[in-house]
Amino acid sequence: MSLADKLTKPPQREVVISDCVALIDAEVKSKGGLSGAAVKVGYGVVKTVKPRFVAEVIDALLDEFVEKLTPFYEDWSKSANGRTFATYLTSRKDAASEALLTVTDGRAKVSRNGSVKKMYEKMRPSAKRHVEEALPRLGDLVERKAKA
Repeated sequence: MSLADKLTKPPQREVVISDCVALIDAEVKSKGGLSGAAVKVGYGVVKTVKPRFVAEVIDALLDEFVEKLTPFYEDWSKSANGRTFATYLTSRKDAASEALLTVTDGRAKVSRNGSVKKMYEKMRPSAKRHVEEALPRLGDLVERKAKA
């Protein structure tokens, strides 16, 4: 069974989406400094304006995210040697974060929602660092769900 089958097919899909929302909530909560404050404010605005927005975006992007993670997962699966997927992703943080950001960059380019697009463009310069910081939690989530 492929990673996509394990993560994107019902009933597991809804669980993965919910877990991804919790992961994003935890990542945003952990942010500090001025950059972290901006992330928290932006995230708070989005969740206030449309509470299900984050879950809906994850649902819309999940297949593409899993497609981008699949080569990393397959490589890790062949050579895990006791390493977790989180450790593996972290060791390849540049490539993994760029792969994931190609999904959101592509979607932002064609977005018709001006406020979301504007916010994404404003946050994009620091996005890679934020994605890299989230890779340990993401790796744990993917490994856990793929084994379920």
